[in-house]
Amino acid sequence: MERWAEFVLRHRKWVVTFWLAMMLGGIAVSQTVTDRLTIDFKLPSEPGTKAADLIVENFGTGGDTSPALVSITLKQGQTVDEQKAAVHQAFQQLIPDLAQASSPAKRDAQPVRVVDQTDTVDVTAPAGDPAFTTADGRTAFAYVFYRFPQSQTDLAPTDRIQESLDASLAELLPGATGGVTGIDPLALGDEESGTGVLVETLIGAVGALAVLAFVFASMLALLPLLIAAVSILTTFLLLLPLTYATDVSFIVQFLVALIGLGVAIDYSLILVTRWREERDHGRDNHDAVVEAMKHAGHAVLFSGITVAIGLLALVVLPVPFMRSIGMGGALIPFASVAVTLSLTPAILGGIGPKIDWPKVRHENTASKSWSRWAALVVRHRWVAAASAFVVLGALFVAFTGIKIGAPASDSLAKNGPAYDTLQVLEAGGVSTGSLTPIEVLVTADRATAVAQELSTVKGIERVLVPQGSSTANGKTVVLVIPATETVNNQTVQPVKDVKKLADTLPGVLGVAGLGTAQVDFLHGVYGNFPLMLAIIAILTYILLVRAFRSLLLPLKAVLLNLVSLAAVYGAMRLFWQDGFGSDELFGIQETGAVTFWVPLMVFAFLFGLSMDYEVFILARIREEYDAGRSTNEAVIEGIGRTGRLVTSAALILFLAFAALASGPGTDLKIMATALGFGILLDATIVRSLLVPSLVSLFGKWNWYLPDWVAKVLRIPPSVLHDETPTPVEAGLPRA
Repeated sequence: MERWAEFVLRHRKWVVTFWLAMMLGGIAVSQTVTDRLTIDFKLPSEPGTKAADLIVENFGTGGDTSPALVSITLKQGQTVDEQKAAVHQAFQQLIPDLAQASSPAKRDAQPVRVVDQTDTVDVTAPAGDPAFTTADGRTAFAYVFYRFPQSQTDLAPTDRIQESLDASLAELLPGATGGVTGIDPLALGDEESGTGVLVETLIGAVGALAVLAFVFASMLALLPLLIAAVSILTTFLLLLPLTYATDVSFIVQFLVALIGLGVAIDYSLILVTRWREERDHGRDNHDAVVEAMKHAGHAVLFSGITVAIGLLALVVLPVPFMRSIGMGGALIPFASVAVTLSLTPAILGGIGPKIDWPKVRHENTASKSWSRWAALVVRHRWVAAASAFVVLGALFVAFTGIKIGAPASDSLAKNGPAYDTLQVLEAGGVSTGSLTPIEVLVTADRATAVAQELSTVKGIERVLVPQGSSTANGKTVVLVIPATETVNNQTVQPVKDVKKLADTLPGVLGVAGLGTAQVDFLHGVYGNFPLMLAIIAILTYILLVRAFRSLLLPLKAVLLNLVSLAAVYGAMRLFWQDGFGSDELFGIQETGAVTFWVPLMVFAFLFGLSMDYEVFILARIREEYDAGRSTNEAVIEGIGRTGRLVTSAALILFLAFAALASGPGTDLKIMATALGFGILLDATIVRSLLVPSLVSLFGKWNWYLPDWVAKVLRIPPSVLHDETPTPVEAGLPRA
């Protein structure tokens, strides 16, 4: 790091010019990168995805989407039975209307597949109980299956369906009203009220600036924001070739903008603060930069690697969109570390002293308040450790009741057209199971026989055998309607039972649908989770052994991270799944489950991000111990030096996640709130209470490292000190 710092200082102008070019390049390609991001949640190796692909191949729609439910409510005095022909014609008119609205490249493909009461046999319906009509006889609905959106510019056709329906009703059924609902329309219903990526980033930046102004009390507060801007735009530039090499999930853009903002600011904050400290100790500007890079720069490098390890571990999962998030997300710490360790020292080495104005805050001594806090924790280390474990243990108990799946329909929206349409259908006796039909692809000659067999499965309300557009190439898609929506691991049993029975029936080619996707994801992804966990834990442990020159400290760090992550999952369960606070804060009722891909994303990001603080704190404690202090003295000085930084850095990341939570979509809100809570929990209970108390309890064992391990890892051996209480420890303040 010293040699690198000297190189950067000798070539300051070239370094600044290089990063200016990268920033301009990022600005130029950012929109192109965003347009190239994809929306794809497939699991290619799982049977549900294979069945969905067969349905799309034969019918052009459905399979990997939840259908829209389109309703028509006739005016007072009319019934669906009396207007059956006109209602059917209005539904069927959606097909040519939407084909006309589609792009020229897609006009040869059917954009939607409509299934309504006409030409559909309900093998389970008693007499006088039509499947597609409400109990009062005034409202009819139809399924509209459409092609899954492939990118953000190819959105679900909810608005186009509504426009076409309105036109058909005006022509065929004057006075009737129509609406569109379904899982996707409900999830996207509040999209217009959400903020975009740019607005969210600006919200996070304003909050970060306020924190930085407090930390630095000088013009230096603007420097970390500059570093963050360059890092974010550089990451977009690096993403461009990746989007040509593979599909990259649209989720990456949110992570780059907001997590990139927090991470880059944190890294720059640590480095700049150490530079000020060295300046306040009397070093000239050149030497202050070099010394800051030697210590803080070293910690930043290791922190960035731990974040990248957590994200790259996603590559082992057999899910393309998760792999792309891992690869794209790993570019965030890579760019942040690269910019922080080159552009920051280049600027500090040139105009650093000039922009550190007005010089109000000094860093020549450790924070008195944080030193007092650390001394209190050290004196009462058993009580501090026990208190922290009580909090984490309570949240861990909550974690044991977590459900993995998708948000329930009543949590996706509480107002809007999709919500209103669903209320009309539910009031008419239509179950929410209609939102998640199971699509069973069969040979046409076996459709009725298979449907009758599947109707015997417990938890199935109806089994429909459509004709028309749902029969093609000698194949038919039988629709199996569960009694309740199948959106999580507690409600997908009917889907499992249907799959189990269908596999034994002749003529069945595959089973698809939202419930099937849940089953496949739980099997394919969470079945590989132990492998991902092992890779992260082993690589992180080896890296931290080299960073801390200790066997025990890295083990403690990895285990504490896992414990705190379980606590975060417990908080997710309480806040979202059980609804303790989600309605009050976001106006969203309890979701009944945590979105199936969110826990993995939270693990991958939070494991590395929270390890940042572990590295910053323990690296400084290790430095103080190597300088001759006892373990307890090193803890007090280390926390005194890093406590304010870690708290400020955590607050900045929290504000970034709060900005992300302000955007549309329940799934992103769940992920953002989980990350935000995890950062605060880690910076308070874990790093400010549990870490110093445990390091104090472990004493000399913190620093144990066999000489042969030091030799293998090519690091200096660890020298143990006498742990006899010193005058400083003897004078620790009492509670």
